[in-house]
Amino acid sequence: MPIIESSFKAPFLFRKGFVATVYSGLFRTVKLEQKRERLELADGDFIDLDWSYAEQKSDKVIILLHGLEGNGQRPYLTGTAKLFNQNGIDAISVNFRGCSGEPNRKYYAYHSGATDDLHDIVMHAIEDKNYAEVFIYGISLGGNLALKYLGERDVPSEVKAGIGISVPCSLKHSAKRLHSLENKLFHDRFKNKLVDSLKLKQALFPEHLSLEEVNSIKTLTEFDEVYTAKAHGFENAQDYYEKSSCLQFLPSVKVPSLIINALNDSFLTPECFPVKAAKNNPNLYLEMPKHGGHVGFVQRGGFYYTEKRALEFVKEHSTKDS
Repeated sequence: MPIIESSFKAPFLFRKGFVATVYSGLFRTVKLEQKRERLELADGDFIDLDWSYAEQKSDKVIILLHGLEGNGQRPYLTGTAKLFNQNGIDAISVNFRGCSGEPNRKYYAYHSGATDDLHDIVMHAIEDKNYAEVFIYGISLGGNLALKYLGERDVPSEVKAGIGISVPCSLKHSAKRLHSLENKLFHDRFKNKLVDSLKLKQALFPEHLSLEEVNSIKTLTEFDEVYTAKAHGFENAQDYYEKSSCLQFLPSVKVPSLIINALNDSFLTPECFPVKAAKNNPNLYLEMPKHGGHVGFVQRGGFYYTEKRALEFVKEHSTKDS
């Protein structure tokens, strides 16, 4: 599809990517009532799903996927869930393995390309909950995961659309960018949270990982080298980045899918703006606003631009009126 010209105009105070990113990550709040369901998985592990509902019974649901070290209560998910609930669509805010406040049961957990768990959630919504239409919305890491899922396999016919926001389509290049001096504050915050979580896992699985190995981690790539790659069957961090990036799967996406990546997102490189794939795949829509930072598409009125845009996109590709 042709590249979409974005209508997003950031308020003056939020035109700097750093400001929009920090405000959205640290200061935004959303009130939403959620009900937790534990989904037991075939391998003996579990995923916790935080549900919120439309006022009237709905046969549509949107599955919301968080970013690195996020959870189902992050405002970038609850804001989206609230808007969709107000427009007749139920929402599942997913907590990836180990992200719901309780350690998962296995040594492995989640990563940018772990789409099998997403498929289980999709099938749970269709087969167990009887939803006729399913939409998938991912933020950052969750956006990469969503788009990889939509491009790597034939998805159920009930899946009608996908949306990815601030998507690191090329994990290798995005990881390198996160290690730059410009992103040091973000890098260190992510790394420290990951290492703290890994210390808890090391205590549960000392036979897989030593405390010395955990304490040796100084960068995000070293975290992926020490834990992510080894725990999930990759040769090393670079192998993980290469195989898990959604970029290579975008030409095969058969479900209408929207990517919104801001041009001033300091986490992304040119490789994360898949212009060629969007031009050559009629199902892929790419919108590149000038502002927005990383998941920081602030707009007056309570809801973010990306949330309103996602709802608009879903309504365009729903087979039934809401």
